[in-house]
Amino acid sequence: MTFLQSAAVRVGLSISVATGLYGVSFGALSAASGLVFWQTMALSLLLFSGGSQFAFIGVLSGGGSPLAAMSAAALLGIRNGVYGMQINALLAPRGLLKIAAAHVTIDESTASGTAQSDPSEQRRGFWVAGIGVFLLWNVFTAVGALIGDALGDPKHWGLDGAAVAAFLGLLWPRIRSRQPAAIAVVCAVATLLAVPFVPPGVPILVAALVAGLIGWFRRGHERDGMEPDVEPHLHPGRPGTGDAATAGSRGT
Repeated sequence: MTFLQSAAVRVGLSISVATGLYGVSFGALSAASGLVFWQTMALSLLLFSGGSQFAFIGVLSGGGSPLAAMSAAALLGIRNGVYGMQINALLAPRGLLKIAAAHVTIDESTASGTAQSDPSEQRRGFWVAGIGVFLLWNVFTAVGALIGDALGDPKHWGLDGAAVAAFLGLLWPRIRSRQPAAIAVVCAVATLLAVPFVPPGVPILVAALVAGLIGWFRRGHERDGMEPDVEPHLHPGRPGTGDAATAGSRGT
C-alpha cells in the first residue's frame, strides 16, 4: 500500500484542506479586529487552536482587555489538554516528537487518528491531519490577513460550514450503537440551548461537560460504541501485554 492509498492519509488530507481554508476567515477577522499582520500570524503559528484564536480576537473586537481575551482563549484550550492525554496513550510519542505532537493536537488531528483501528493508520491519520492543518491554516491565515478587505464577509464563502461538515464526517461513522447516538443528541441540544447565553466557543465546552457528566453517572458499559478503545497500560515485552493482548482486547 502506497502512502496515498492509506485511508487515514486520505482522511487527514481532506480534513486539512477543509479546515485550512477556514484560516482565511480568521486572518480577515483578526485584521478587522485591529491586529497587525505579525500579531495575526503569531496567534496561528504559536497558539494554533482555531476556537481559542477566534475567542481571542472576538473579545478584543468587542472592546475587551487583552487579559480577558487570553482568559477566553485559555478556557477553550482546555479541550486540547484532554486530547493530549488520549494521543499520548494512543501513539506514545517520544523525545522531540512529543513536543511536535503536543503542538498539533487539535480537534481534527485527534479525530483523524482515533477514527482508525490499526496503530499504523492511527499515526498516519494524526500526523497527516495535524501537520496538514498547521501548514494550510497558517498559509490561509496570511492570505486572509493580507487581502481580507477584498474578500468581503468570510461567511459568504461557506468555509465555516466546510470545516464543520468535515469534522462530522469523521465523527458519524464511529457512532455504532444507540447509547453514543443518544449522548450525541443530548449534547447537540445542550449546545443549541447554550448558544444564546454564552460567548462564542463556550457552547462546545458545555457539550463536553454534559457528555462527561453522562459518562460519570451512567451505569454499565456497552462494548459496541465509540471506537477504537485506547489501552494506555499495555507495553510490548511484558507478560500478557503487547500485540497479542492488544488484539485480544479489541476482539480480533
